[in-house]
Amino acid sequence: KCQENYISCPGLENLDWNRTWQTHNPDLTPCFQNTVLVWIPCLYLWLFAPFYILYLKRNDRGYICMTHLNRAKTVIGFTLWLICWADVFYSFWERSHGAAIAPVYLVSPTMLGVTMLLATFLIQYERMKGVQSSGVMLNFWLIAIVCATVTFRSKILHALNEPASVNVFKYTTFYIYYTMLLISLILACLSDQPPLFSQANPCPESGASFLSRITFWWITGLMVTGYKRPLEEKDLWSLNTEDKSQRVVPQLVRRWDQECNKVKRSEVRSHFFFSTRGEKKDGQPIEESEILLAKTLQKTGEPSLFCALCRTFGPYFLVSSLYKIIHDILMFVGPEILRLLIQFVNDSSAPTWHGYFYTTLLFVCTCVQTLILQKYFHVCFVTGMRLRTAIVGAVYRKALVITNAARRTSTVGEIVNLMSVDAQRFMDLITYINMIWSAPLQVILALYFLWQNLGPSVLAGVAVMVLMVPVNAVIAMKTKTYQVAQMKSKDNRIKLMNEVLNGIKVLKLYAWELAFKDKVSAIRESELRVLKKTAYLGAVSTFTWVCAPFLVALSTFAVYVLMDEHNILDAQKAFVSLALFNILRFPLNMLPMVISSMVQASVSMKRLRVFLSHEELDEDNVERPAITACESSDSQGALVAVVGHVGSGKSSLLSALLGEMQKQEGSVSIKGSVAYVPQQAWIQNATLKDNILFGRDAKDSWYQKVVEACALLPDLEILPGGDLTEIGEKGVNLSGGQKQRVSVARAIYCNCAVYLLDDPLSAVDAHVGKHIFEKVIGPQGLLQGRTRVLVTHGLSFLPQADLILVMVDGEITEMGSYTELLGRQGAFAEFLRTYTNTEQEEVEESVGGEAGLLISELLSCFHASVLSHSPGTGKTPQKTEPNDVAAAKKAKSTEAARLTEADKANTGRVKLSVFWEYMKAIGLPLSIFSIFLFFCHHLSSLGSNYWLSLWTDDPVINNTQPNREMRLGVYGALGLTQGIAVFCYSVAVSVGGILASRYLHQTMLYNVLRSPMSFFERTPSGNLVNRFAKETDTIDSVIPSIIKMFMGSMFNVLGSCAVILIATPLVAIIIPPLGLLYFFVQRFYVASSRQLKRLESVSRSPVYTHFNETLLGTSVIRAFGEQQRFIRESDGRVDHNQKAYFPSIVANRWLAVRLEFVGNCIVAFAALFAVMARDSLSPGIMGLSISYALQVTTYLNWLVRMSSELETNIVAVEKVKEYGDTEKEAEWRLEHSTLPAGWPTTGHIEIRNFGLRYREDLELAISDISVNIEGGEKVGIVGRTGAGKSSLTLGLFRIIEAAQGEICVDGVNIAELGLHELRSRITIIPQVPHLNTPKQCWGKLLLKVMHYNISLLRKKNGIKYLARALLRKTKILVLDEATAAVDLETDNLIQSTIRTQFEDCTVLTIAHRLNTIMDYTRVLVLDKGQMAEFDSPSNLTAKKGIFYKMAKDSGLV
Repeated sequence: KCQENYISCPGLENLDWNRTWQTHNPDLTPCFQNTVLVWIPCLYLWLFAPFYILYLKRNDRGYICMTHLNRAKTVIGFTLWLICWADVFYSFWERSHGAAIAPVYLVSPTMLGVTMLLATFLIQYERMKGVQSSGVMLNFWLIAIVCATVTFRSKILHALNEPASVNVFKYTTFYIYYTMLLISLILACLSDQPPLFSQANPCPESGASFLSRITFWWITGLMVTGYKRPLEEKDLWSLNTEDKSQRVVPQLVRRWDQECNKVKRSEVRSHFFFSTRGEKKDGQPIEESEILLAKTLQKTGEPSLFCALCRTFGPYFLVSSLYKIIHDILMFVGPEILRLLIQFVNDSSAPTWHGYFYTTLLFVCTCVQTLILQKYFHVCFVTGMRLRTAIVGAVYRKALVITNAARRTSTVGEIVNLMSVDAQRFMDLITYINMIWSAPLQVILALYFLWQNLGPSVLAGVAVMVLMVPVNAVIAMKTKTYQVAQMKSKDNRIKLMNEVLNGIKVLKLYAWELAFKDKVSAIRESELRVLKKTAYLGAVSTFTWVCAPFLVALSTFAVYVLMDEHNILDAQKAFVSLALFNILRFPLNMLPMVISSMVQASVSMKRLRVFLSHEELDEDNVERPAITACESSDSQGALVAVVGHVGSGKSSLLSALLGEMQKQEGSVSIKGSVAYVPQQAWIQNATLKDNILFGRDAKDSWYQKVVEACALLPDLEILPGGDLTEIGEKGVNLSGGQKQRVSVARAIYCNCAVYLLDDPLSAVDAHVGKHIFEKVIGPQGLLQGRTRVLVTHGLSFLPQADLILVMVDGEITEMGSYTELLGRQGAFAEFLRTYTNTEQEEVEESVGGEAGLLISELLSCFHASVLSHSPGTGKTPQKTEPNDVAAAKKAKSTEAARLTEADKANTGRVKLSVFWEYMKAIGLPLSIFSIFLFFCHHLSSLGSNYWLSLWTDDPVINNTQPNREMRLGVYGALGLTQGIAVFCYSVAVSVGGILASRYLHQTMLYNVLRSPMSFFERTPSGNLVNRFAKETDTIDSVIPSIIKMFMGSMFNVLGSCAVILIATPLVAIIIPPLGLLYFFVQRFYVASSRQLKRLESVSRSPVYTHFNETLLGTSVIRAFGEQQRFIRESDGRVDHNQKAYFPSIVANRWLAVRLEFVGNCIVAFAALFAVMARDSLSPGIMGLSISYALQVTTYLNWLVRMSSELETNIVAVEKVKEYGDTEKEAEWRLEHSTLPAGWPTTGHIEIRNFGLRYREDLELAISDISVNIEGGEKVGIVGRTGAGKSSLTLGLFRIIEAAQGEICVDGVNIAELGLHELRSRITIIPQVPHLNTPKQCWGKLLLKVMHYNISLLRKKNGIKYLARALLRKTKILVLDEATAAVDLETDNLIQSTIRTQFEDCTVLTIAHRLNTIMDYTRVLVLDKGQMAEFDSPSNLTAKKGIFYKMAKDSGLV
């Protein structure tokens, strides 16, 4: 009878619901087991195999040798095939013995056997294509085993219940089959060895098993290392090949070129079309179709970067869309299962196993959802990473080839922004871009299920949601305008701070700190006012964001129950709706964000497109040349000098020779390789040696020759690491002359045929210039026999040139040898006349030349202290740059200081004291009040939901719920309380944040201004500006919002756990261990994540610095033909940065998977215990408990993200506070000052035994100086560089406190005064520098303060005004000339002003040019920090001592 049944077995019809569902012991019919359960795995594999084989064919990863694992897999595959065939033969054998066998017993094993063969083939094919672990196969074995398990259980039950009817052979084969499937599944979880020829230290992802890949288990090794000790560079894996620049960038560049060519072709076509059709000479109107065509063609005139990006990254990115669809559908499974669970609790007749089945289903679904979502994010982030690599690479390559005209359209900063900001925008957008279609999909699905649940009353809720969108949009727009205003104030403040920090020395000398403090504070206040407005807006938006879900629920339920009194709000309706509303909340809030993110990205896209479309340098480009009608031919091996006034086109001539200019007519041909020395030396941030080698192989003997010829040997002795000293960005630790010499050395070293030298000798001292000309450029130099084109202003070299070109207004007016040109009396002779006068002055100053330049640079950047450290006395001409020792030492020490400073705040966890500091800055009452408000909000939120569960449990009488109006009223009231609390805490936190940031900024500003000069020399100004810009911004806007989110998610998690505990107290057993696991995972993660972030940010700046450097030196790079090497270097740096970024995104996924698993466990246990206690639970409480549990995962995720964000950002408070503990100057004003009003009255200065040192650990810079200067005397202070001239004035102003002795002015010891009292009563004139160079910002600063809008042209009255403005008529005047290399005219002017205006004052002058002080009453000569001579100039000259020697050097005696 049973057999006949099987013959007609159609499969599903025999699924007997009474036997499988409505029973306490469920089972499937044998027919169903033998057909559907066998066919499912077969269908799966046959469906996927063709696609999979194609995929493997295209993505060949290499060949894996046969391993034991592979052999085992293959053997088991064959065994399974044999078992299936055994079954088939057995059925035939039975048939031949007359038994009636249903066809299904032949068909199913045959199908299964063929499928097993296919599986075995795939296993081998995967090995040949280098697949170490396969998801397709793992899923196949998993599906097979799940289907076989059902049959396995049935067979055991059957054998136990009816032992007589057991078919021993078939049972045996089935059990063997089942065992083999299990073994296959286990083997499929393991990973094979890597393919042959893999890279060194590869990323473990490629070799990880499928399970390890989907759970991100493969990064655990790195995390463990990071937990034990801070991660280092060497722990990171090399990038996957498909993520590397050399693979990614060319793809994008190729696609972009295709787009550009398409446009060019269409332009050619349209041009052709118009030239043939558009000639309507007889005045006929042009047809409309043509006009339309013209318009469309104009539109297509832009190559589309979007298309290029889509074609490059689209295919890989589409995978993520697939994941997203699956995830979106799975999201709605949770509420559906919740509905079934509530139904199950309501229906006491339902078998218990239904509850467990639902719970398991819920757990499996949430876990699958987690895995798919994290895989989706992983794909997105990797795409984002590749996108950034591609954009950075494309921009870099483009920057090397664009024309100078195109370069001028965008500043270096803007181009660097394309790399940093715009590429980052794309990265951010990629994670959200799928929301554009996913959000509407989620909304539609949610509405569909809601409609099923509550009918048309859903529309009320939807209306509320839709109304929220414009409210949020308006708030966003307003916030944006405020943000712009705030940025403006912030920029002004930072600009002013920059000026203050650069001119801090002048501020201190003039006692102007308070005035500037008020000025900065005023800007800060206006900034805080805007911040306050933003804070109120933020409070409104938080209010809408938090209250929207509640308002939606309230309106929906109100409409539902009031529409018809027979509408009963039961647990199923209420809590399923709440769960769906929670899902709906996310897409509605995300859409505005995504749209604004898209708008930003489209702006970035446009900027990138414009930059990538710039025209490139090309031989046949046409542009107006700066050189007109220019013909010259340089004979091979000649020294050609090019002379002319400023702006006559000398440099342009060289640019034209390099092909940097766009040619209009004529021709330029150069034979052989070219080396180029630009006017502004271009120095890389590398060692000195690397700068000279410039990518060439090192040849020691040649290198030594070059260094010697360029007069670099003395400098190498001075530099701390010789030629291995690292040179800072733009060569900061080299003087101008040294930079120029390194630049020349680079050109000589590369040994080319043609040398183009653009005035390389102007920046060096006269004697050094002479040396270089003789040893390098001149007829006997290293370059003899090569063609040298030298642009020069130095007349002394011209007689040795073979050919001289004279340029006027871009034309070569004369050419010939020196003697020929002199004879002609033309432009050349005039040029000579102009420049001879200045030459003599230059020679006169050559003692102070290059050193003086450096000193002026340093002083103007407030590095006065350097002067005193320099050991040399400047007697030997080679050692005119002794200050570099100090400068370099200083650079080194600040470097060390900076590194420790940057890391000091970052190692380990943030101390609780920092949070305490922040709370104190807000004010403790406000802090506590804010926390109390948070508590109120969450309490009322829990209360309203608990009330809802009580409402749903109300008894139903005559199909109505009696007290629904009361229930609804209380529900609404609780919601209102919630809203008020939200608004209040949002305002409280924001206002608190503003109070804190005002307090922290004020104290920091005060502390910084109170710091002594030594502090500013030790601390890089970048660090200080960073504190005022970045850290202050973090405290202003980031920390308050993070605190809100952190508190919110923390209370949410606690609230959810509380609800679940109230509903099912049994969960108490589970929550502590899960909590511990959660805490451990999070700490474990933060340790590695923090370090990875740090490694990533440390490796990010080199990318930008290198790019910056390249932009400044493109002409040099192109001249030397080094483009490819620089591209490789840039790619290497980007890859190096991504190497740290990649593990950090994977670590995020790793964390998310584990945390969501903890959340999923909470959901599962909440459901499980609810099922176990179904008799004692009301459906309302159960619905409440599970709907809270469903949200726990999201809250946990947020909590971890926010706590790590909070830790990262609160560091700003620590950094801002750290200047409170540094040393401070003496008090500015003393409380009880006994100083007479007009002090000093005579200006009598007495210096007794005076000495001072710059730092505790250094020698005395000046010592034992005793001088008595009468009131009204004019005293000059002279001495070689580093003799201590400036130190003496610094001591007089107490910029540095005395180490011994004392200075008395009019009988008052200056050490007993307040600093402002002292500094405001004596005046110093730092020689006013010309205000056109950024180095001397402080000159502008003085002007600003004095509000004298004098245009500082070289007009007599201009300087006089300035002098009057600055000299507050005090009795003591100090003139510090060390800072200024002014021309003689101005110098005379200032001296005469002083003589007339300040006859009765005591004047101290630090002199470099002795002629200024020859008529002073006395001269103080310092040597090595001690007083050498002190007498009138005439007596000193007669003594023939140091002063006499100096005067002789200057040609005054």
